Amino acid sequence: MKLTGIKVLDLSLFLPGPLLTQMMADHGAEVIKLEPINGGEPNREIGQKRNGKSVYFDNTHRGKKSVQVNLKTEEGKEFALRLATRCDVVVEAFRPGVVTRLGMDYDSIKARNPNVVYASLSAFGQTGPYQNKPAHDLATEAYAGILSANLGFDGKPAMPAIPSADMLTSMMGLSAILMALLRRKETQQGDYIDLAMMDSLLACVPNNLGAVFADKAPPVVKQERTWGGAAMYNIYQTLDDKYIVLGASEIHFAETLLNKFQRPDLIPLCRLPPGPEQDPVKDFFSTAFQTKTQAQWVEWFDGVNVAFAPVNDLRQGVDDPQIRARDMIIEDPLGREHIGIPIKFKNEPGRINFQSPELGADNLDLARRLGFDEYQIQSMQDKGVFGTQ
Repeated sequence: MKLTGIKVLDLSLFLPGPLLTQMMADHGAEVIKLEPINGGEPNREIGQKRNGKSVYFDNTHRGKKSVQVNLKTEEGKEFALRLATRCDVVVEAFRPGVVTRLGMDYDSIKARNPNVVYASLSAFGQTGPYQNKPAHDLATEAYAGILSANLGFDGKPAMPAIPSADMLTSMMGLSAILMALLRRKETQQGDYIDLAMMDSLLACVPNNLGAVFADKAPPVVKQERTWGGAAMYNIYQTLDDKYIVLGASEIHFAETLLNKFQRPDLIPLCRLPPGPEQDPVKDFFSTAFQTKTQAQWVEWFDGVNVAFAPVNDLRQGVDDPQIRARDMIIEDPLGREHIGIPIKFKNEPGRINFQSPELGADNLDLARRLGFDEYQIQSMQDKGVFGTQ
């Protein structure tokens, strides 16, 4: 696999870092998760469980090893530093300054491992006036202005369905780490990566900053092309109080659909810029789509060359034939469902190890591999360096 031989030390918690390192594990990296002694990774206990493990944890920690170490002890710090010395990549997601207090910052690890690629993921980054503010995904979306565009049908900001800041930082972090590893092959030097959730959000709206940059004003959200201003790129309610979407606004799709509806008179309005001028078309669609159920519209659109889709719930989504055909939901030998691998290589494809680790399962094995003798290991256990499993 592409990352076979790469060793990763994961100090992160919750979602962005753990998902990043799981992607690496799926493609062959050896990922060692260092968990805190006060219960370990928090997402072990978040949400519904199967066979004693949370789905959230299984979805972010498969194929990893787990050590539980008290970094506030000298022995625990030495254990972690020895681990970091043997790793190509270190990922952390504490608030700025925490890893320095724990002795696991970039400079401390680089002193022992000059070629390390070290990534820090945080809400606001390692610099700037907000660097020490506590925040998760929602707060960074609010500060960046993204939440102001995430409006419900009532025109008010709504809770986002996807933790965009978390996910974007995770994927940008993976890209940055792979770039650094690629460059290291030429220079023999590692690097430090400073990733901010707020930065990642702003980098992902290049198509929505027209009014912001050109007019120095916030956009009128419902008039923007991708936020409801285009009749052919919108959400519509059906007779049974479900929803469908028209998902592409190219004029040839409008021509096809409006001719099928016998309303060619509305086609010229779809040629106009998104905004109030397209309201008559949106009004027509709103009325028309409430004359049939969602299932009836699915049948009606079958074979019609228009970007149309029913709004599935998440259960329907994971059962969708396209998702299943792409192996994005797969089952383990026990029949439990798992998210598949989205990065699909023809050569050296990723491979899923369905097993997520028990808390601290690899403490003793890794301690021995790091050169601690049995007397030292027993002493560390007695002192609570490995916490309690």
